[in-house]
This record gives sequence, C-alpha cells and structure tokens, in this order.
Amino acid sequence: MLLPGDPNRSRWIAETFLQDPVLYTDNRQLLGYTGTYKGVRVSVQTTGMGCPSAAIVTEEIIRLGARYLLRVGTLGASHPSVRPADLVIAQASVPNDGTTRQFFGGAPYAPIASYQILEASVQAARNTRIKHHIGLIMTEDAFYASTPEHARLWAARGVLGFEMEASAIFTVAAMHGVHAGCMAIASNNIGDPEFVDPAILRQGVQSMIEVALEAFCLIHQEAGNE
Repeated sequence: MLLPGDPNRSRWIAETFLQDPVLYTDNRQLLGYTGTYKGVRVSVQTTGMGCPSAAIVTEEIIRLGARYLLRVGTLGASHPSVRPADLVIAQASVPNDGTTRQFFGGAPYAPIASYQILEASVQAARNTRIKHHIGLIMTEDAFYASTPEHARLWAARGVLGFEMEASAIFTVAAMHGVHAGCMAIASNNIGDPEFVDPAILRQGVQSMIEVALEAFCLIHQEAGNE
C-alpha cells in the first residue's frame, strides 16, 4: 500500500499508474483507491498531514489487513548532497514529533524501516536508474519551524532531510509486526525561500512512484518464490 499525504496525489497516482482503480473511501477526504499494477494488487491511501493523522490511518489500515506500507511524499533537504527533486529512501527517522513520544511515554525509541521494503526500494531505484540517496531522515511536527541552522546541525549528524509522517508510520507498523518504509522527493533545501520548479518536482514525484510500484512488484515476486 502506498501512503501519500495529499489526497490529490492519491487520486493522481491511482488514475495515472493503476489499472481499474476503485475508490474505496473518501471519509474526511482521506482518499483510498485499490487497483493493479503489472498484475499486482496495490492500494493508495491518503494519510493527511503530520504524525497524528498518519498514525490513525496506519492503525486502521493495518486492522483492515494491510501488511506492506510505503510512504511516498516530499521532504525538505538538510544535507548538502541532496538537491531539489532528488529521491531519498529512508533507513530510519529521528522521531522529533509528539506522537511517537506519546506511544512510548517519552522512552527512547528508534523508528526504522522494514528491511524487506528498504531492500526492495533500493533495488527498484537501481533497476530504474533513478538518482537516489539512502539514509536517515527526521520527522517533525512544525513545518515552518525548521531553520538553516537546525538543518545544518542535523545534517552533521547524518540527517538527509525533514518530513512529517515517517516516524509514526514506522512505529505503528512495528507495534503490529507489519512492514513499513518511506521514500520522498526533496522539494527544496531548508532555508531556500522557494520550492523546486513545479514541473521538475512533478517529474521527481512521477519517478518516485514508479520506483515505489516496482518495489512492490519485487516484494510480490519474492513472496511468490517462498
């Protein structure tokens, strides 16, 4: 299951990439679609913005039977190696958010991606020859709170960029014993006053979705060989 934050992106993914997509929910505009890609059954479910919404959606789709969850979104790049429109595949997320803290009462916790999804995502990116970075990201609550100084501090600690949902998705998935991952396109560098040109960003997002869907094909193929 692909997990974009934006309902318009969910609709676009379903209508652009899936065969015979069916809208199964539009509750609170958290649009969800199911269709097929190269014969593999795939769903696309909107999470909304931020960890509270993402945690609720993740919990409920797992209760409904979802077992492989892949966030597909955007992030603000913090590391100088990541340029606008580059693809970032997350190994883990620094949980600088309130939702994961509440789950564990403030106890230290490291939300990480499922290795099965991480491995398939990296292999799919390599197979499609999409430029990508693999590493640590940070999940935050306050979109406009990040500063260039904050970005440089965490870049020095290996953080490639900041986004708003991954740590909650990783955490809820781990608590239920299912697989979760995250990939995101860099929309800008933290501190830049403007986002990347919309046409370039659209191309980056399209490439990301192709990688994500190919990753699910690899997971499906591996499951069939077991």
